[in-house]
Amino acid sequence: MSKCWSGVPKGPPDAILGLVAAFNENPHPKKVSLSVGAYRDGNGKPYVLPSVKEAERRVIDASMNKEYAGITGLPDYNKLAIKFALGGDSPALNDGRVASVQTLSGTGACRVIGEFYNRFLGKGAPIYMPAPTWGNHIPIMRDAGLDVRSYRYVKGTGLDIDGMLQDLADAPDGSAVMLHACAHNPSGVDPSNEQWVKISAALKGRNLAVFFDSAYQGFASGDAEADAFSIRQFVKDGHNFALAQSFAKNFGLYGERVGLLSMICADAEEADRVESQLKLVIRPMYSNPPIHGARIVAQVLGDPKLEAQWRLECKAMADRIIDMRGALRSSLASAGSSRDWSHVTDQIGMFCYSGMTKEQVGRLREEYAIYITGDGRISMAGVTRSNVDYIAQAMAEVTKD
Repeated sequence: MSKCWSGVPKGPPDAILGLVAAFNENPHPKKVSLSVGAYRDGNGKPYVLPSVKEAERRVIDASMNKEYAGITGLPDYNKLAIKFALGGDSPALNDGRVASVQTLSGTGACRVIGEFYNRFLGKGAPIYMPAPTWGNHIPIMRDAGLDVRSYRYVKGTGLDIDGMLQDLADAPDGSAVMLHACAHNPSGVDPSNEQWVKISAALKGRNLAVFFDSAYQGFASGDAEADAFSIRQFVKDGHNFALAQSFAKNFGLYGERVGLLSMICADAEEADRVESQLKLVIRPMYSNPPIHGARIVAQVLGDPKLEAQWRLECKAMADRIIDMRGALRSSLASAGSSRDWSHVTDQIGMFCYSGMTKEQVGRLREEYAIYITGDGRISMAGVTRSNVDYIAQAMAEVTKD
């Protein structure tokens, strides 16, 4: 028998997916999963948007073939997706200086830009990420060969704007800088519009490769235009940057892996060269993106009536999250907690950065079968009217002084 793999060690479980497995195995009758970033309705069930169902029906009724997409994906989807982010009147689109490629959701977009940076910023080039950031950002960029560094972002449960600006000012030329476009994961702490203007001004004219990750447009505030403020401000201010988009959360297309990577370039000729290199990254990696989910998004964004319906449905999802933030804060007060929980309602998006310690998180899991990630991040999508009081009582108990 071959011993070729006898020295391969067992890898650690994924921080989030491991919690899902533990939750599923727990027989506790009141167990609650608040770890996974996937929307749930008021009954705690997965939700497929009616607009998405209608778009899928149209795709199926059209009896489209199942041929490969090109390396860059479906052209109609690419055009509609980047227009959704930048706006139809964007000067970057009108000048033809945007290179866009369809990707395997936002994760794939991050990996592709990481590989691009590895080739053209140089192997081992630094990339600065907010502290904290989505857990997968770090291994994605590290495995792409980049030197992952951090800049100050969260202080307590709010934004450390002064620390952020200082650290970005200290980033050496030739570095990449990653920004969350809206609904920062895991903290839910976003800069205000005025602070985004300051961040843009601080980065303007620097020799830095700016990269936005946008996974929640429309799902953060319920207003897709408002959620795109940071991206559009950077275009307005004359920045060239990369943009990752995901349609997992805002369209509920988690398993379809629908994403886009775009690079706003200096001119159309540069965009053409950049696209040619993105294709060379993608071809040996996964060759072609999946088509079904992209066709669904294109159906929604390409039909004004269906898009209007989607916007209402997306707002309803966002409003439920916002409502649950208020309910949780109110229930914490009713449970007698003396802590200031104002950050629960001040933060935005799917996640709440609770401020609980790792030990308190462990008590929630062991004593109450409430599962959140070790950094205290709560997925607000898992909070419902039927469990919010139980969650609040448990949080109040484990955080007693």
